Amino acid sequence: MALASVALAQPQSQSPQPIAVSLEQALQAARNNFDVSLTQRAFDAARADVLSADRAPTPILSAKTASIDLQNGVGPGNALSDKRIDKSIGLDWTWERGNKRELRTRSAQRAAQAAQADLDEALVQQQLAAAGAYYDLLAAQERITQVQAIAHSASELARTAQRRLGAGDLSQQDAARSDIEAERANADLRAAQADRVRAELTLKQVTRLSGALAAEAAWPSPVLALPNLPEPQLEARPDVRAALRRTEAAQAVLESAEALRKNDLTLGTSFDHYPGTSNRLLEFRVQMPLAGLFGNYGYQGELGRATAQLAQAQDLLDKTRQSAALDTSRLQQDLLAASQRALTYQNAIVPRARQVASMAEMAYSKGAMSLTELLDARRTLRSALLEDVATRADHARSLAAWQLRSAAPAL
Repeated sequence: MALASVALAQPQSQSPQPIAVSLEQALQAARNNFDVSLTQRAFDAARADVLSADRAPTPILSAKTASIDLQNGVGPGNALSDKRIDKSIGLDWTWERGNKRELRTRSAQRAAQAAQADLDEALVQQQLAAAGAYYDLLAAQERITQVQAIAHSASELARTAQRRLGAGDLSQQDAARSDIEAERANADLRAAQADRVRAELTLKQVTRLSGALAAEAAWPSPVLALPNLPEPQLEARPDVRAALRRTEAAQAVLESAEALRKNDLTLGTSFDHYPGTSNRLLEFRVQMPLAGLFGNYGYQGELGRATAQLAQAQDLLDKTRQSAALDTSRLQQDLLAASQRALTYQNAIVPRARQVASMAEMAYSKGAMSLTELLDARRTLRSALLEDVATRADHARSLAAWQLRSAAPAL
């Protein structure tokens, strides 16, 4: 099913049939949610900063009139060509020294690369959230199925108890206990249905899909070893790349602060027209700030701030690398532990719980077991089935996290 078809308008009815959504569709939809869009806007702004940084100072055009004699007058004739007014038009341009343009461009480029890594990290995080919400919905659907079966069995037992009570074959106390178990099962069913609604809303929030949704019933198979995937590379993780690029940007900012000690030169020229003296006068100018020559300020403030920011960026890089290494180890341990737990429930606990419950049903029907023992067996089976669903969901989420962090081509 194409992704676009998931978000189409649902049939006009009070309870539309849920549309089955695959994990691939949920992950693809999560790449276009609001959080990713906001990060994309930040990346676009960072790329625009590169264009702003990579430009030379704009030349300045100037025009002036001078030597206007207010005492003796400026004489007759045309104001532009005859009157004794010194007219000038000039052009000034600042020559940046110390590779200032290159350094600020490098800083902006590294910041843009960090924003790109932030976007990659946002994509991973939102896909992780989508995978978690997807498997939460799938688990909620399976819990409803299990609880419905339990509620049906409890209702059958309660009806049988009422018939036996009427025939004088069962005590009032046991019949009441059967009714209580049926009511508890119905309450559990309503709670499971509410959990499914919450899980569906969470999936919609992460993926921005609309309409009634249902997760396709497909659990990944648990194994006792890590899947055959490349191990996540520390330096390739987007959060580490973002921190590294910000460190490089901070280094460029420090070099830019050091370059401030090389004063820029402003070069200018102008063409003058002064009737009575000359109609073609040319002027050349050079201007330079005297920073560092007079006074004792040598941009110590800018250098101190840039140095502190570089140290801060380096600390953040070290922290991010450590967190990424620990996260990789945690993902491995979580996946192995979840696989082992899911296999234990799948191969040992659930089959035995079913066997015990089946034996209890048979023994109770023949009068060889009390109602208390039957209810205990049913409760054990109920707990085993619901915990089995929880372990499958934990394994599925752990596997999805490992695959996404390993940059697997597909899930």
